[in-house]
Amino acid sequence: MLTNKQRNFLRAIGNKIEPILIIGKNGITANVINQLDEALSARELVKGRVLPNPDLEVKVVAAELAAKTGAEIVQTIGRNILFYRAPRDGSPSKIDWERMC
Repeated sequence: MLTNKQRNFLRAIGNKIEPILIIGKNGITANVINQLDEALSARELVKGRVLPNPDLEVKVVAAELAAKTGAEIVQTIGRNILFYRAPRDGSPSKIDWERMC
């Protein structure tokens, strides 16, 4: 669980990154889940975008993807979603948490 201070720090980092996960008209597929899982393992912080589709609600998509990948939703703005997941294998974090102070 992220604290407010950690969440704010991740939001600041997330403002500078481009979305690498695109959720299209097919919605949440096994491929989308796999891509997010791999991206979180490689980067820890991933921004995704839900393309305009009347059948997809951004917050519902975000919650489902977070649940299926073990990630936390840092932020949703418009159609953009920011996910965070700490390293699972005990390796050091790629995020410089020392800068947070």
